[in-house]
Amino acid sequence: MIGREKEVAELLELYENNKAELVAVYGRRRVGKTFLVDETFRNKISFRHAGLSPIESNESNNSQPLKKQLEAFYYSLITHGMKKDHCPKDWLEAFFMLEMYLQSIDNGTRQVVFLDELPWMDTPRSGFITGFEAFWNGWACHRNIMVIISGSANSWMENELINNHGGLYGRVTYEIKLSPFTLKESELLFKERGINLSRYDIVQSYMIFGGIPFYLNYFRRGNSLAQNVDELFFAKGAKLSQEFDRLFSSIFTNPNMAKTIVKILSNRSKGYTRKEIISESGYSDGGTLSKSLNALLASDFVIKYVPFGYGKREEHYKLVDPFCAFFLKFVEKKDSIMNGFWQQNIDAQPIVTWRGYAFENVCFNHISEIKRTLGISGISSTESAWTKTGDDERGTQIDLLIIRKDNVVNMCEMKFYSDKFTVDKEYDKILRHRQTVLYEKIPKKSTIHNTLITTYGIKDNEYKWSFEKVITLDDLFA
Repeated sequence: MIGREKEVAELLELYENNKAELVAVYGRRRVGKTFLVDETFRNKISFRHAGLSPIESNESNNSQPLKKQLEAFYYSLITHGMKKDHCPKDWLEAFFMLEMYLQSIDNGTRQVVFLDELPWMDTPRSGFITGFEAFWNGWACHRNIMVIISGSANSWMENELINNHGGLYGRVTYEIKLSPFTLKESELLFKERGINLSRYDIVQSYMIFGGIPFYLNYFRRGNSLAQNVDELFFAKGAKLSQEFDRLFSSIFTNPNMAKTIVKILSNRSKGYTRKEIISESGYSDGGTLSKSLNALLASDFVIKYVPFGYGKREEHYKLVDPFCAFFLKFVEKKDSIMNGFWQQNIDAQPIVTWRGYAFENVCFNHISEIKRTLGISGISSTESAWTKTGDDERGTQIDLLIIRKDNVVNMCEMKFYSDKFTVDKEYDKILRHRQTVLYEKIPKKSTIHNTLITTYGIKDNEYKWSFEKVITLDDLFA
């Protein structure tokens, strides 16, 4: 299985333990959680059930979410072989039925129960957590069983299960947070499917799809990257044209607030402070806003960081999910469908400019590969962007600072070019100015290493020594 070897090994080791295991598998929607469990435990799952999507429930005119979830659970029991009975009236009875069914098929071997999209089952005032708590604490934890619970609503998984302070406190025996594919893993997936793309184009695909396997599997063999982008976003009936709204409706309790925050964050690469988000959105500064921000952080759509040289009060929220950033930039703002939009505008200045900013996001998502190339994987460090205004008319902006415990600061410039990058006299002057300003802010014992992260390296001229270290695409794919 591409890109999930570590997770497969972990799950199989837990399976061989032959003791009760409650395993939480969570991560961004479309990242491949269900596929991971299904492929790892093919023909070993005693019972599986997936919660009903809230999108369809919300669209129903006669919505009874609890009743529908219970009916779906009952039908799953029937499908697996339980004798027909009656639909459970609540989750306590539903999980009791599951206990009875599992006992009826128990032949002494290890049982695996897979409950997929668990947060969807926990509809308002449903008593779901109480029912699940009774199932695990009163029955399952005493048996040779492995219960795998999965969900895309990361904040729910963390708050209600992993960090639960009630009856499920400390009950999750293992957790796996599934991340999007790296550039290397995306490349392996394309090769496995016979899709021939250069690393230059794979990086651009990452700028758009963010290494989400579900999206990458839509690519058609024989199509260029631009053709695939047009088919998935800009053609009539494009498969991903409604994905942004569906994504937020399926994983956030307050999808409209989450979308508003993300739209604000998409306007500035360095991000916004909480105070600025409140000002831009008009939302009040309270618990509801905190829940939405925490949910976005838990889902890895957003990161939180303190810009270098600032205090905790200047903490910034930065959008790092490539799919959301691309969708808001190019898809949502289009008034009508334009077939072939991406192919026709591939060299247009707005797209060229966007690639520059999007490449910064790719680099932020591959900090571990950058540190490995620098030979500092084992050195503690913090990473942030830095913008300083007011020192002169130019100001100073540094894409990425890696502040290391070994008294070195990597001042990183990110340049996405179709050829080797050229450092000329003017650019060398800019670098020297940025270095001078930064030296005023770092400890006297520290030194600065200018670091270039680019596609194909640097052209050989008298100014190439402006950078101590050059990192290329091949390093990011390592």
